[in-house]
Amino acid sequence: MQSSTRNITLTFAAIIIILAGFMAAKSIILPMLLALFISIICTQPILWLEKHRVPYTLAIVLVLTGVASVLILFGSIIGRSISNFMRDLPRYEANLRNIFAASIDRIDNISGIDIDSTQLVDMLDPGRIISFTTGAVGEFGRIMSDSFVILLITIFILLEAKSFIKKATILKRLHKISIDHMDKIAQSIRHYLSLKTVISALTGLFIWIWLLIQGVEYAILWGVIAFLLNYIPNIGSIIAAVPTSLLAMLQFGWGGMLWTIFGYLLVNTIMGNIVEPKIIGRGLGLSTLVVFLSLIIWGFIFGPVGMFLSVPLTMTIKIILEEREKTKWIATLLGDEYEAKQLLKNTDGVD
Repeated sequence: MQSSTRNITLTFAAIIIILAGFMAAKSIILPMLLALFISIICTQPILWLEKHRVPYTLAIVLVLTGVASVLILFGSIIGRSISNFMRDLPRYEANLRNIFAASIDRIDNISGIDIDSTQLVDMLDPGRIISFTTGAVGEFGRIMSDSFVILLITIFILLEAKSFIKKATILKRLHKISIDHMDKIAQSIRHYLSLKTVISALTGLFIWIWLLIQGVEYAILWGVIAFLLNYIPNIGSIIAAVPTSLLAMLQFGWGGMLWTIFGYLLVNTIMGNIVEPKIIGRGLGLSTLVVFLSLIIWGFIFGPVGMFLSVPLTMTIKIILEEREKTKWIATLLGDEYEAKQLLKNTDGVD
């Protein structure tokens, strides 16, 4: 009993130390993680080009040139738009505070309840909500400012990809060591990130068009934010909608705010509840609670970028845990209801 308790204590302490190390070294780890995920996504188009008789090295150059062009374009849009928006932010914050204070005073007069509007507005601080969203995107932009380092790491990973496959074969034949789960991790991440990118891009495009028709200021910025925050499951679309709705209220009143909210609900309902399940499949293999907790944990460790990468990182850990008999039970707990039902079917009638 004492030995078991000691092992649990040591394991917990080791996890805490590892997480603390991740937090201390996040400036080094994050570019490496981004480069790894970018290389996993790029593998598919590179292999497609190679099948069509394009030399492997040239295929890498072509694909990475396309990726770099997209990143430069996004960096330009985000940087310029956020710069202009932050210039106008004090004016938006002041207007929002006035509207909130007037609304609270109106409620006070109707209900007869004595409400301190100044204190309540300070607690809610609507300007901070807008600052948080743009700040989260700005943090992602700052990480992407290390694009040269990320690009170099990605190039070396892709150049080593073929030799890694040969090394894996040697390990399997000579040393009886199988690392097939690495291929499963790569396939899962590539499947999720590739399709999620397409869905997020369409979400951002539709949001941009809706806001452009409506006449909301900085529509392109909010479209890009909707695209980026759509990578964050469960709460990403909500975070993206709040500042845009507040800005629409400043421009067009409560009616404009309601139309903006309706647009976000419509787009995210169609893309998130109809299109995404059909394209990505039955799910992520993770329970809803685990997905939400992973947002908090990885966000705490790596900041806003950790929230973007929370699902791929958690999927990776789950697959690794599945490979060992002693940790399979943890992977089962992390899994969704569908996996649990499949396990019950497979073990039904087995003693």
